[in-house]
Amino acid sequence: MIRKGRIIPAAGKEAITLAAEVIRKGGLVAFPTETVYGLGCDALNPEAVARVFEAKQRPSFDPLIVHIADKGALDRLAEAISPGDYRLMERFWPGPLTLLLPKRARVPDLVTAGLPTIAVRMPAHPVAQALIRESAVPIAAPSANPFGYVSPTCAQHVADGLGEGVDLILDGGPCPLGVESTIISMIGNRPELLRPGGITLEEINLVVGTVVQARGRLAMAAPGLIARHYATRTPLSILTAQEEQLVMPRSERAGLLSVTP
Repeated sequence: MIRKGRIIPAAGKEAITLAAEVIRKGGLVAFPTETVYGLGCDALNPEAVARVFEAKQRPSFDPLIVHIADKGALDRLAEAISPGDYRLMERFWPGPLTLLLPKRARVPDLVTAGLPTIAVRMPAHPVAQALIRESAVPIAAPSANPFGYVSPTCAQHVADGLGEGVDLILDGGPCPLGVESTIISMIGNRPELLRPGGITLEEINLVVGTVVQARGRLAMAAPGLIARHYATRTPLSILTAQEEQLVMPRSERAGLLSVTP
């Protein structure tokens, strides 16, 4: 029996096989991607998806991103894919780009917060790729941290934040990027930014033309857009030039970012 919250090195076939078995049985596995660590489950298993929301204390109106290992998996998830989507996939997949697509009815409504669209990406990290392929299911995976806080970039961050709320943690080392994926919608064949992230708008503009900021209901179809999200637990104070001269007590851990010499 696996001890909940256990961290195991991701290197090697045995670790991936074990983690994939947990996923197929409806469990939760934290795993590295090139962006941040994700809290993964079988995206087509409603009970497993509900466990993700419970572990993170995530509100049900905040949709999840579904991770795939190859474009063929889109047939199980998306009703339609536009020419612009295909161009973006060709240029940026695998990588830190998430696309918003019309969803198939088989995708649990909890994954998409009841919306008719699904957010999908193909991660580039070899551990994520291996886990998805071995699991043989699309993996729904928000960041592996309590809702509202900074996303984890190493396995210990996951353990500190979620503890026994996750069945298994695959330790693949620090995440190379450390920021979330960029989310783009081509709904209506117009490129719209839903969330900034690891791929710049300048790069996307070169592929599909000028990207505009999504507004209204479409903007809320992506995760990470609630007013308080990705928030640190460390207090932040804005100081005047005179207050910058104050010396912090040695007993406190503090940092100072100054725009003055």
